Amino acid sequence: MSDVARILKEARDQGRLTTLDYADLIFDDFMELHGDRHFADDGAIVGGLAYLSGRPVTVIGVQKGKNLQDNLKRNFGQPNPEGYRKALRLMKQAEKFARPVITFINTAGAYPGVGAEERGQGEAIARNLMEMSDLKVPIIAIIIGEGGSGGALALAVADKVWMLEHTMYAVLSPEGFASILWKDGSRAPEAAELMKITAGQLLNMDVVDKVIPERGYFSSEIVETIKNNLIEELDKLSQLPLEKLLENRYQRFRKY
Repeated sequence: MSDVARILKEARDQGRLTTLDYADLIFDDFMELHGDRHFADDGAIVGGLAYLSGRPVTVIGVQKGKNLQDNLKRNFGQPNPEGYRKALRLMKQAEKFARPVITFINTAGAYPGVGAEERGQGEAIARNLMEMSDLKVPIIAIIIGEGGSGGALALAVADKVWMLEHTMYAVLSPEGFASILWKDGSRAPEAAELMKITAGQLLNMDVVDKVIPERGYFSSEIVETIKNNLIEELDKLSQLPLEKLLENRYQRFRKY
């Protein structure tokens, strides 16, 4: 098995820590908030209020399950439009109260079902991209597993984008890439080699800003590294004038 194929397998491993795990391990007094105030509460997106070393923050992320029953509740980490609208509601609340936003991303992509499309899946993702690009608080996004397609990007228009070492971030799944290019989804490992989806490759291309080293799926060292980096980076971002913060974010994504 190639290194890229191994990383793809590890990125999708069900044993990885979830957003709620990180919310409990990194932050203090995490309080989850629910609902998009329009249609429903999507279990695939979780978010709420917390403290990071005494600083109030908003934490949002994709939530995958740890077993079949939990995955059914969480729709296997594939958000519906109401999930993205819940995330946006929490981001706008964070903006109102000047709280930095931290997102955790682990999804194969947004849910492609008929109901999701009828309720405006594409519009919900596009609105998040637009609103995050101009959100008037610091944003840090962390890929903690699989970062797939617009479903991941809808939470990743951030001032800083980080990845754990054995994760992936791509415009679509390698299976989808192989199906489109070669009409053969079984060639996904070959597609993954071509797509440059690993943390190291994306760091070299300046698509992401930092790679967090991993030693196993759960390690107190990983948690401490993320926490310390968040504290340090938010101190820096919070010192920037608002105009500079937004201009840097704009230029970060314009360069692609």
